[in-house]
Amino acid sequence: MGSFSTFLMSVMECCSSRRRVCSPHTATAQGPPRDDRAMASLHSRSEAGKGVFSAMKLGKVRSSKDDHKKGDDAAILETEDLDRKAMRLGGGLDPDTISLASVTAVTTNVSNKRSKPDIKMEPSAGRPVDYQISVTVIEARQLVGLNMDPVVCVEIGEEKKYTSMKESTNCPYYNEYFVFDFHVPPDVMFDKILKLSVIHSKNLLRSGTLVGTFKLDVGTVYSQPEHQFYHKWAMLSDPDDITAGCKGYIKCDIAVVGKGDNIKTPHKANETDEDDIEGNLLLPEGVPSERQWARFYVKIYRAEGLPKMNTSIMANVKKAFIGENRDLVDPYVQVLFAGQKGKTSVQKSSYEPIWNEQIIFTDMFPPLCKRMKVQIRDSDKVNDVAIGTHFIDLRKIANDGDKGFLPTMGPAWVNMYGSTRNYTLMDEHQDLNEGLGEGVSFRARLLISVAVEILDTTSSEIMSSTEVQVEPVSNISESATGKVEEFFLFGSFLEATMIDRKIGDKPINFEVTIGNYGNQLDGVSKPVAGKTKKREGGGESDEEESELIQNSSDEEADDDGDLVSVSSSPPMKPVITDRNYFHLPYFEKKPCIYIKSWWQDQRRRLYNSNIMDKIADKLEEGLNDVQEIIKTEKAYPERRLRGVLEELSTGCSRFVTLANKDQNQAGRTKLDRERLKSCMREMESMGQQAKTIRSQVKRNTVRDKLKLALNFLQRLRFLADEPQHSIPDMFIWMMSNNKRIAYARIPSKDILYSIVDEEMGKDCGKVKAVFLRLPGKKGFGPAGWTVQAKLEMYLWLGLNKQRKDFLSGLPSGFEENKAVKGTGLQAVPPISLMYNMKQVFQLRAHMYQARSLFAADTSGLSDPFARVFFSTHSQVTEVLSETLCPTWDQLLVFDNVELYGEATELRDDPPIIVIEIYDQDTVGKAEFIGRTFAKPLTKMVDEHYGPPRFPPQLEYYQIYRGNCTAGELLAAFELLQIGPAGRTELPPIDGPTDVDRGPILPVPLGIRPVLSRYRIEVLFWGLRDLKRINLAQVDRPRVDIECAGKGIQSALIQNYKKNPNFSTLVKWFEVDLPENELLHPPLNIRVVDCRAFGRYTLVGSHAVSSLRKFIYIPPDKRANNWANTARLANGYMALTNGTSRSRPYSRPISHSSGDIVVNMDPESNVKKMETVVKLDATSDAVVKIDMNEDEKDKDKKKKKKKKGEEIEEEEPDESMLDWWSKYFASIETMMENLRAQEAAWAEAEEREDLEIAAEGAEIKSDESCTKGTKPKEKSKTKTSKDKKKSHSSDGTEKKVPKPKVDELMVYNKELESEFDHFEDWLHTFNLYRGKAVDDDDHNIVDDDRIVGRFKGSLCMYKLPLSDEITREAGFDPNMGMFQSIPHNDPINVLVRVYVVRATDLHPADINGKADPYVVIKLGKSEIKDKENYISKQLNPVFGKSFDIEATFPMESMLTVSVYDWDLVGTDDLIGETKIDLENRYYSKHRATCGIASNYSLHGYNVWRDPQKPTQILAKFCKEGKLDGPHYGPGGKVKVSNRIFLGATEIEDENGLKKQTEEHLALTVLKHWEEIPRVGCKLVPEHVETRPLLNPDKPGIEQGRIEMWVDMFPMDVPAPGPAIDISPRKPKRYELRVIIWNTDEVILEDDDYFTGEKSSDIFVRGWLKGQQEDKQDTDVHYHSLTGEGNFNWRFVFPFDYLMAEEKIVISKKESLFSWDETEYKIPARLTMQVWDADHFSADDFLGAIELDLNRFPRGAKTAKQCSIDMVLNEQELPTISIFKQKRVKGWWPFVARDENDELELTGKVEAELHLMTAEEAEKNPVGLGRNEPDPLEKPNRPTTSLSWLLSPMRVTCILAWRQYKAACLVLFLCAAGLTFLGLLIFSIPSALSEKMVSFLG
Repeated sequence: MGSFSTFLMSVMECCSSRRRVCSPHTATAQGPPRDDRAMASLHSRSEAGKGVFSAMKLGKVRSSKDDHKKGDDAAILETEDLDRKAMRLGGGLDPDTISLASVTAVTTNVSNKRSKPDIKMEPSAGRPVDYQISVTVIEARQLVGLNMDPVVCVEIGEEKKYTSMKESTNCPYYNEYFVFDFHVPPDVMFDKILKLSVIHSKNLLRSGTLVGTFKLDVGTVYSQPEHQFYHKWAMLSDPDDITAGCKGYIKCDIAVVGKGDNIKTPHKANETDEDDIEGNLLLPEGVPSERQWARFYVKIYRAEGLPKMNTSIMANVKKAFIGENRDLVDPYVQVLFAGQKGKTSVQKSSYEPIWNEQIIFTDMFPPLCKRMKVQIRDSDKVNDVAIGTHFIDLRKIANDGDKGFLPTMGPAWVNMYGSTRNYTLMDEHQDLNEGLGEGVSFRARLLISVAVEILDTTSSEIMSSTEVQVEPVSNISESATGKVEEFFLFGSFLEATMIDRKIGDKPINFEVTIGNYGNQLDGVSKPVAGKTKKREGGGESDEEESELIQNSSDEEADDDGDLVSVSSSPPMKPVITDRNYFHLPYFEKKPCIYIKSWWQDQRRRLYNSNIMDKIADKLEEGLNDVQEIIKTEKAYPERRLRGVLEELSTGCSRFVTLANKDQNQAGRTKLDRERLKSCMREMESMGQQAKTIRSQVKRNTVRDKLKLALNFLQRLRFLADEPQHSIPDMFIWMMSNNKRIAYARIPSKDILYSIVDEEMGKDCGKVKAVFLRLPGKKGFGPAGWTVQAKLEMYLWLGLNKQRKDFLSGLPSGFEENKAVKGTGLQAVPPISLMYNMKQVFQLRAHMYQARSLFAADTSGLSDPFARVFFSTHSQVTEVLSETLCPTWDQLLVFDNVELYGEATELRDDPPIIVIEIYDQDTVGKAEFIGRTFAKPLTKMVDEHYGPPRFPPQLEYYQIYRGNCTAGELLAAFELLQIGPAGRTELPPIDGPTDVDRGPILPVPLGIRPVLSRYRIEVLFWGLRDLKRINLAQVDRPRVDIECAGKGIQSALIQNYKKNPNFSTLVKWFEVDLPENELLHPPLNIRVVDCRAFGRYTLVGSHAVSSLRKFIYIPPDKRANNWANTARLANGYMALTNGTSRSRPYSRPISHSSGDIVVNMDPESNVKKMETVVKLDATSDAVVKIDMNEDEKDKDKKKKKKKKGEEIEEEEPDESMLDWWSKYFASIETMMENLRAQEAAWAEAEEREDLEIAAEGAEIKSDESCTKGTKPKEKSKTKTSKDKKKSHSSDGTEKKVPKPKVDELMVYNKELESEFDHFEDWLHTFNLYRGKAVDDDDHNIVDDDRIVGRFKGSLCMYKLPLSDEITREAGFDPNMGMFQSIPHNDPINVLVRVYVVRATDLHPADINGKADPYVVIKLGKSEIKDKENYISKQLNPVFGKSFDIEATFPMESMLTVSVYDWDLVGTDDLIGETKIDLENRYYSKHRATCGIASNYSLHGYNVWRDPQKPTQILAKFCKEGKLDGPHYGPGGKVKVSNRIFLGATEIEDENGLKKQTEEHLALTVLKHWEEIPRVGCKLVPEHVETRPLLNPDKPGIEQGRIEMWVDMFPMDVPAPGPAIDISPRKPKRYELRVIIWNTDEVILEDDDYFTGEKSSDIFVRGWLKGQQEDKQDTDVHYHSLTGEGNFNWRFVFPFDYLMAEEKIVISKKESLFSWDETEYKIPARLTMQVWDADHFSADDFLGAIELDLNRFPRGAKTAKQCSIDMVLNEQELPTISIFKQKRVKGWWPFVARDENDELELTGKVEAELHLMTAEEAEKNPVGLGRNEPDPLEKPNRPTTSLSWLLSPMRVTCILAWRQYKAACLVLFLCAAGLTFLGLLIFSIPSALSEKMVSFLG
């Protein structure tokens, strides 16, 4: 839509005067130039340099306004004369003065009295379009939460889709692909919110708990390069708790595809995990990675001028019951932002509601949702309806630069537009009120403001939820939005023509409204009491107004008296113009309208906007000029570009001086101040940059600099769009019978008056051609193409006090007719103007031809005629039947055309001419094909008819139908004044010269193009795929070729089924064509079927609109620079920076003999190049030259030597390598090269920016310094980050072992687009039949209209041809220029189709998956591979080859389809791709069998072509008549005058070396494009990626398929067997994990009695997924220190794909699945530590996940094991279990604490041992501690015994531990006491014993 509006704005620049060459002196002599326009004349323009394309040419007014005010200035005329002569003589005038008519614009300014019309005839905004959004959820990382079971939900608008659930992991891997299809208007699509959420443990019964969400709008994705985010990490946040921080990341791809969008998906290679999450966040460029939370405050104050939203009947009912007449609307405001909705309260019954409320949204800043939708709605019991909608684009109310500002707006009034204001129950234009499409009437205005506050999430009082809040706010004063001023709008209807006759012949009038002022029809809201003067609500009611007009009296006469508005023209009966249109007879009396209105004075906003718009218009026009100079290959585009940039920089500096006024005006908002600052900064820097770029514009950099200048244009347009409205737009309605019929909407800024010229609206005080159109959806389709009415209107809007000038821009020569008679009424505006001056003219329309018209009939052709409208006159050309490229060659003469106004003004500003082209139908009305506009070249009576201005030149005018281009018209128009002497003074018209054509006048000789004799040779090859015509098959077709009335017929094909080729190959005819190539008429190809009885039926036709590519260039011109033309001919351009395309090896060295040596020997390179990579700027592919065999051997030896020093990558065993090794190596190379290419581009852009910046700041002391050193230093600092990302510096050295594998070429697109569709000599022309459907995106070929294809070619050249060509040896005169082409007899071919895999298939089943299989069709043969369907896969790997025998030409279109297998019902087509094998087979690029990079006799890279390189080379030399090949000693071969060097030895299967010339021949073939004259790039061994399309969803890719095709003629030796590309079977491995010990595991349980901490530890592990193979150790009970001893073995068998680094699992998806589905998951071993509980759920303590391909080496001891092994994983050296085989060490267990931070929760000592299945079978082991090879029992401390077994023992142990000291004291006390007791007990007996013995 944007491009169309710019087209329109510029299109019809009716005002552009043909600019002239004048010296600065003459310019000043004519008085000071009015506004910047004089700048235009300084870079003056000469007519002869004008391009033929004035695509939108309103012709151009041929001289600038002041040219003929006071007679002609002789000096100017002289210079003009001289220029014309110089140009005619081919002289080279100073090219800075040359200007061309632009392609889409006619000059923007110059005209004083007229502005260019906008002809945007069909609104495209509300039209629904197809969109497809694809989201791949790859994996999630760092999810916050313990032991989660996460599911990802993808939600777009109302639709939701879920991934599968992954159990017990914080980093789940999904790789699931979802597709959403929509059919909605673009605005609706881009406002939809795409939301990714992670939900924990969702199932059928539970909704699960939300972990975090991420949201952005679809528009953000669409605005990305390629409309996609690829492999980016979306950062999740919790909407309920904004203080919580990041909740994890989801890695995903998101792509939005509209019809016709071509998405380049990066190759789905074996992606290694990008660990750099922070560097790859899913954010648009320029958005900081650390986004903060912010509050968005939308304050809603009040609204005005609402329409009634209820029927009058209801109002009367209410009045009867309630007894009062209340306002019929209950409004509230609803704001939608980022998927959330906020509403104000409802104000009952009020046309002027006051809310004073604010709605608060909380979202991340910067938000990824661009637009806020503010809607006034009417509350209703049944359903609420929208009254009006306004979108706030946050990008326009903020600036993200260094000196930028947060989004802010207002308080400001925003105007809302929508359907007409009269209320009906079923409003057919309700969509307009919802914001879809262009509003056709003012609905209301709303006072709002927007502010943003960044939140400090650390503060405690913050509300953590993101719920929308609504709060009251205080009222704001009246003056806050600006001082209310009285505005005056004046309009005059000078002409009303082209009124559609469907309207009927009732009287017609026109009503003009601005806001509600002037609106008499739709119940205007009543003025509020107290505002009698201001009348905010609008004008008066009908009765009041008419009464006032009738009773007008002198009391209103004083200047400031209440002037009554007259807002509509008097009704008038229309008069018939022709069959389609009426006009109103406004001859000398022109009705006027004038309206007074009151608005806040915010003109400054509009003034600044106007200045920028004018600069942008001028820039656009200049750039279109430059583009045309380039397109038409005229000289010196760089000089014109310099002039344009010079103009831009002066415009920018002018803005800076003008915009800084009225700073202290009332009602200036923060946005006004900030916007002014940022606009000034932008404009200043743009001016500086423009100056800088101007100095860098050279001939070879024009295109690049043009791109930069186009960026300026976009920036200007963006800046000029003012987000804060002030005065509403103006509407003009055509009314018939008091009904509104058609409207036009004119932005008020375009007609706003200012005393400063640059600030004035572009249509203010000028006559503007206004086209009325039908409102809303009525304007879609054919109804929108037709004009409802064309008005010539004069408009002026300004402050009432500035009113004195309001008539100054009208065409002179009128008298004012006022409503009030009397004296002193200067202030009263006229109600009509009487023109007493009229001029009589004759208009001559020279209608020469049209081309590329729409096909309007079912035959695929049209019967076109043109209707020319000028003023109230119209004429038609004759009807030419059955052509899309009519040559009318007709002069239409309009006599006695009366135009009102002064003669001189009409000379400079004639009205525009409208040309409409129709298709004549025998029955019914003629069908509209398209419309264009032109401006006639005017000659007054006193001027001489002759050079330089006359006769006019033919020019191309772009024809439009709705919003689509519909062809081009070649014509010229002149307007000749008829003086007093009548027509005798006019240049004579030659009578009709053509007897057959009767009274039709031909285009006169001076105007029609100069013709030369050309010969057109046609190569008739054959016809293909002809469809049935009216159910009958085509049997005997013939091709008719016609060009400029001459033509030729092919031979008749006798039996199309048997042989669709022609028997006579070449025929020719001679024709007179214009000398100027751009004026060549199209060539028509028609195919007719010759039926019985001499009947002919048209099968289909094709128009070749441009013959330029078929013009023959004699070889002598080419020989000067063979290399360039060979390259250009084959479409290969040099690298963007202009470096040579030859590869680093093959730098040609000239020898004295004239031979050029291309050295292929890597020895000559000083630096050893492992791989020489060549980047081709125009292709995604990569050309790669590998080292030759002997070089490799040397390498091998070197490596073996090094073995002792360090562990070296082991040499891949030749027998281990297969085709897939080659494929994966090639993809890696391709990805690397793409990365390098991107880096190179980025660096080049950066260098450019730096240069601009440096020079802009006048640092440019020395050019070489700036270009050489500075940018490099800067780029170093900038790219260091990137280097880390891609490991570019060290990574490549580490990954040395790449060049060991031979590679092929992986094209990321179709082979055709790389090799120019293989149309090097045989072209394919699609034959069309049937009506062309109108589509906004008409670039998409309409496949339904294609009824077949004609194969052949054309060659045209001027006669006579030089004899040298025909004298060449072997020249066959019958073949003309088509020498040495093969014969077209039928040929048998073996076609071998290899299908590698498909990616991103569109899901075909309800479960979001598909069961794809391949079907191959060629002619009548069909191979269905249905039994080998792949279950539930959207990225299936097929790895199959299919052989089909075919006979060209009958079977040449190969269709490869992917179908979805269904158990029940028919299989659905997912998508298909078609390949034209014939063009490939006959192409010089040799696409039959790709040339391999190396020649091998055996192994995975065996040569697969039945012809050896030497045979191919010999054949090429013979066919191209080249000298050679001569093989010489020392590995040399000479072809033509080039010598190539290469290897001469080859190794056979037994390792024996023998001499061969094959390597040499292959070297030449790989450099065939460098051979003079016949060279072209040969197709290498390759895999191409083709999009799959489905006829039901035209233009939208349904997936891609990787494949290639080999073709072998059956008459030569048969090729060997097909290469085996069957998918690699995953290899069976067994991973044995021994858990030895744990340590420092956190203690989770409290002892029941003693409160002591302990844990019952066990370890769980799995590889494929928790459900599949989780294994647990036994429990180490009651560990009190966190130590656990296990000696437990896990055994995990798994299938592994080494190349993709993925484990392959096959399992049934559910109980009801029919068969197993294959999944590929990363090889990650998960180990968790748990605390076992008997009666409740076990507690999760921590986990470690090891990626078996790259995980940190385990620590040697538990002490050395730390959390850093997880936190700093990137920096630590990693190992792969697939290389190490056996690893033992300590690894940390981690979990997240309450603050979501990782903490260490334990350590595990484990041993990992990887074995292949065979090794595992030989050495079996048991699980746990079982046989065989049992592990010994762990030596667990006895404390670990459980309570149940020996409670006493455990108690004792526990007691001892707890009360050790107490126990000791107790024990000692007990011992002491025992001792004392015993002592006391034993003392008596001891004493008595002693005594007895003593006495004894």
